[in-house]
Amino acid sequence: MPGKFRVALSGDFRKADGSPTYPDFDLAPLMAAPDVETEFLEPANPIRGDQLEDFDALILLAHRFGPESVPSSGRLGVVARFGVGYDTVDVEACTKAGIALVITPDGVRRPVAVSIVTLMLALTGKLMIKDRLTREGAAGFAKRSDHMGIGLVGRTFGSLGVGNIGAEVFRLLKPFEMRLIAHDPYIDKAVASELGIELVGLEELFRRADVLSVSIPLAPETRHFVNAERLALMKPTAFLINTARGPIVDQKALTAALQERRIAGAGLDVLEQEPPDPGDPILQLDNVILAPHALCWTDQCFAGNGAADVKAVLDFQHGRVPRGVVNRDVLQSPAWTRRLAGMAAQFGG
Repeated sequence: MPGKFRVALSGDFRKADGSPTYPDFDLAPLMAAPDVETEFLEPANPIRGDQLEDFDALILLAHRFGPESVPSSGRLGVVARFGVGYDTVDVEACTKAGIALVITPDGVRRPVAVSIVTLMLALTGKLMIKDRLTREGAAGFAKRSDHMGIGLVGRTFGSLGVGNIGAEVFRLLKPFEMRLIAHDPYIDKAVASELGIELVGLEELFRRADVLSVSIPLAPETRHFVNAERLALMKPTAFLINTARGPIVDQKALTAALQERRIAGAGLDVLEQEPPDPGDPILQLDNVILAPHALCWTDQCFAGNGAADVKAVLDFQHGRVPRGVVNRDVLQSPAWTRRLAGMAAQFGG
């Protein structure tokens, strides 16, 4: 086994002038770690396998990692994604090659949960409308009474999914004195009880929620999960929030529901097409708040993601299974167990 533990960083972590894309990602702990070498890859999307032949781990930003990204050397053991979304990574290709795909749930949990609460407050408080009225001067002030906000005490907040982020949202909502409901067939009922969540059926979730947040991952079976039929179940006074992935919501169906005022509004940090076509009708609506898949992007979020990725690759270096492995089956594969044992033998557990 080579003398140094080598970590690659995808080329999009640096700008064209060589400066860091995200300075809040502190690489100092990785640079200072014993027996570790780091190197930025040349930009390539998707990443090529020949770029990774001599590396043990990859920290991956937005570039794609597909079957063509797997190096033939068999040395690569970890792909650590900067964030929790991994639709840019071919999970099957990683598992087949004995590579653990790692995400950073601790880094995004609070920032994304705060984003959901931010959109809820902006929608129910009519923030965007009131901003516009203020800029109109006296004429706008004269229309204030036509845009009354909606109080939250006793209203129903519903979540489609209660994972890492969804659970954090419910923790943040405690002081708002809202009714809390969710649909998640996989949640531990004891956890739901601890968070004060009433678990309900899918149709009931859409019917009852005054604010409905999408907190499920994108997969083939969740594409367009929020469709025209389910949107039709919502109250005309209800708001939909999506900070997960755009294709989970049928955007054409949502646009029609918003245009026809069949729901009150939406807050979207994600869209089906990113960036959207300039002619996309959703961009013209006054009852939707949009963000460019970046509402949770804060200094703390990016510092947290970076710290989690650094810890993941250093855990692997020392023969420990990193937190946040997506493809858990890989942990039983001969290739992975052989690599992990080799790391422990060389660098210590």
